[in-house]
Amino acid sequence: MGHQVGIIGGDGIGPEVIAEALKVVRAAGVQLDTVEYDLGGTRYLRDGTILPDEILEEWRGLDALLLGAVGTPGVPPGVIERGLLLKMRFELDLYINQRPFLYPPNNVDMIVIRENTEGPYVGEGGVLRKGTVHEVATQGSVNTRHGVERCVRYAFALADSRPRRHLTLVHKTNVLTFAGDLWDRTFSEVAVEYPGVSTNYHHVDAACIYFVQSPEQYDVVVTDNLFGDILTDLGGAVSGGIGFASSGNLNPARTGPSMFEPVHGSAPDIAGQDKANPVAAILSAALMLDHLGEGAAADRVRSACADTATITGSTREVGDLVVARLSH
Repeated sequence: MGHQVGIIGGDGIGPEVIAEALKVVRAAGVQLDTVEYDLGGTRYLRDGTILPDEILEEWRGLDALLLGAVGTPGVPPGVIERGLLLKMRFELDLYINQRPFLYPPNNVDMIVIRENTEGPYVGEGGVLRKGTVHEVATQGSVNTRHGVERCVRYAFALADSRPRRHLTLVHKTNVLTFAGDLWDRTFSEVAVEYPGVSTNYHHVDAACIYFVQSPEQYDVVVTDNLFGDILTDLGGAVSGGIGFASSGNLNPARTGPSMFEPVHGSAPDIAGQDKANPVAAILSAALMLDHLGEGAAADRVRSACADTATITGSTREVGDLVVARLSH
């Protein structure tokens, strides 16, 4: 019996890139028992379904979830993001978003750990007198000691397992003096338990510069939900392009399945044209294999994707190329 994995191809190029990721995983010798779920913007436009509670409960019994991309023209902003993606993160307690970036030409070898269930994304706030000249909109950022500490601890343990053993906290403590103080104090207190890990702090605006000018200084980066969302897109841009950027939404306590997805969107303008780069989805599947205890297969998949300059062709041709490399 194989690993029980839920597959959400989603919208646009999502089903195309996930098909190649599954082809590579199976070529690596890993057996998956998959269950497909029709969810995303297209399903919402068809019948109004976003994420039924019964499907969410079914997912709790799976080993992992693999998502392609969601997003379709015609769906109002926030409907799928909050109703599907954020609901998954909150309900399945996917409190770590882990995004690795490895790109030797730009001296990039880092992992960004983003807190995934707090910050501005919890939806605290509202609108008063909407549509008038007196309109007021508020958007709160929720940061708890529990949420911050478990994210920081995960980042320290990860840094401690890597050769450079270095961890950088990124925030905006000079302006966000309440949330920033909580992050800074928690970071300093946990650091005492990891004397072998060297540490640093950067304001997020400075980190945006350094990600471009000197990314080699970073090993593991830990940051909050909003800053991590922005920084990791920049990380993709400086490490070969967003088509190579993978991610895992993790529940390290394993009280439910973790979810893995490429960072890119659904790209409806090229959907169905066999043009999408599937490497991000393939590398996301490799992260899934790590989580499932298939580390050797995951390493083989990453090695097969390593020489990005030579990975060219259509969506299916790139998948076939990676499969061919696995057999060598």
